[in-house]
Amino acid sequence: MTLAMVFKGVGRELRLEGIELPAPGAHDIQIQIEACGVCRTDLHVVDGDLKHPELPLVPGHEIVGRILRKGDEVTVLEIGQRVGVPWLASTCGQCPYCRSAQENLCDAPIFTGYTRNGGFAEACLADARYVFALPEVADPVALAPLLCAGLIGFRCLRMAEDARNIGFYGFGAAAHILAQLAVWQGRNVYALTRPGDIEAQEFARDLGAVWAGGSDEQPPAELDAAIIFAPVGSLVPKALRAVRKGGRVVCGGIHMSDIPTFPYSDLWGERHILSVANLTRKDGEEFFAIVQTAGIQTQTQRYSLRDANIALADLSAGRLQGAAVLVP
Repeated sequence: MTLAMVFKGVGRELRLEGIELPAPGAHDIQIQIEACGVCRTDLHVVDGDLKHPELPLVPGHEIVGRILRKGDEVTVLEIGQRVGVPWLASTCGQCPYCRSAQENLCDAPIFTGYTRNGGFAEACLADARYVFALPEVADPVALAPLLCAGLIGFRCLRMAEDARNIGFYGFGAAAHILAQLAVWQGRNVYALTRPGDIEAQEFARDLGAVWAGGSDEQPPAELDAAIIFAPVGSLVPKALRAVRKGGRVVCGGIHMSDIPTFPYSDLWGERHILSVANLTRKDGEEFFAIVQTAGIQTQTQRYSLRDANIALADLSAGRLQGAAVLVP
């Protein structure tokens, strides 16, 4: 039995309940959770934007914890070891995407905190083949946002290729991590926040952005690429008008409001619009290998497990700088 914040349907708050954890399967590990980040995807789940959660559900997919038990086939990881559990919980391994190193596009995936119980709990199960070994001495709260905001953001940054001038539309959990990485790589970061959000703009400048303003403004330099983290479809045409010919607009969220019509002239000039879907284990291996070298530090706000609803409300209202993290 473990305590967890359980989601039972749209319009209903998460409730603290005791749930049974099944014994670990052959490839599973049981994890004592130290911290779990609160991601915008969790908000999309409880708001009903993502339509088919496995109910009742324990949300949460930025999990940091230590292994309590493990299945018979788990040989690489050890009891007591710290691991991180990401959004991608497992894949089929058989579809054309899995067979071509595109497991993020798997036809039959399982997702942590969506189709498998996640980390808004004291303990959880995870497939050991899809977790990441994490530093033993680091602050687990600081590590938690790296498991999705960092990983998905890293994949977005790779999609931006070698863009030197790069714009971030929305400056929340993902952007505050990626800004540090982009600056370390020698890129010029332009932060576009909610109009009038002076505090977020100052935060972006503190992290090395060369310019910060509202998303209703045009950045002062032509962008090579833009990454849209905010789930706002109307930002796509704005970003297209901000990027140079041949530039890229990368949509980094799992859900976005409808994109309004825009003139073909905004797309013309071989501009690109593309989305990022999920992550691969290779993304994680590459990202965590450079986190410490790049000196990335997360800014977090801690909440107790039973305050998960408050954390979700603060995220929805834009009251956070950085990332919310639940601590059992």
